[in-house]
Amino acid sequence: MYIIIGGAGLLGLNLAERLIELGHTIALIDVDPTACHYAREQLGVMAFEGSTVSTELLLEAGIRKADAVAAMLRNDALNLAMVALAKYYGVSEILVRMRHRDFEQPYRIAGATHIISTVELAVTTMANAIEYPEVESMMHFEQGQIEVIKLSIPDNSQAIGRSLADIARDPRFPQGSLIIGYQPYPHSDLVIPNGSTVIELHSTILIVTKQNCLHKMIDFMKGAV
Repeated sequence: MYIIIGGAGLLGLNLAERLIELGHTIALIDVDPTACHYAREQLGVMAFEGSTVSTELLLEAGIRKADAVAAMLRNDALNLAMVALAKYYGVSEILVRMRHRDFEQPYRIAGATHIISTVELAVTTMANAIEYPEVESMMHFEQGQIEVIKLSIPDNSQAIGRSLADIARDPRFPQGSLIIGYQPYPHSDLVIPNGSTVIELHSTILIVTKQNCLHKMIDFMKGAV
């Protein structure tokens, strides 16, 4: 895919680096000549010096052929203008970094297909790390209604030695939850389990559950035999 990233700050550069690793072609736009020089020399990407809301520069960067645009500037107003221009030029996937929630609806109206609140993401991640220290990682879907968590099985867990089918039948297992991934030991491949998969000592699982079931799910999995 050909992807244009507006903003060569820390997030923009890291996003570019990750997308390059995935095999995509990247063009960066930033007003900072030093950032553009770094992007060219260290990442090997095309970097255009100037405003991300300059139509001339966007056309020079190839926005008409872009598969996706990511507006990663620190200024919501500039991000909003870039989103609107990307929509105008027919870009199908438009991602935007949001700093203030007041811009969420304007971003949607302007044509953003994905809105990422960096502040909210950081705060939520930190709060979850404090509230749920047992959880290695957590992802949120549908405004936090659905959670996907990665959880290591404690040594004395009541889940050890039981199949997923047996666990699902346990009345203490939160209804509507599902174990969707299983890693039998550290550094092994994550596999898609089935009902006959047996939870082993030192294994790790991926669970889909509702936000209001998190405590119950964690308590169940770490509960002593």
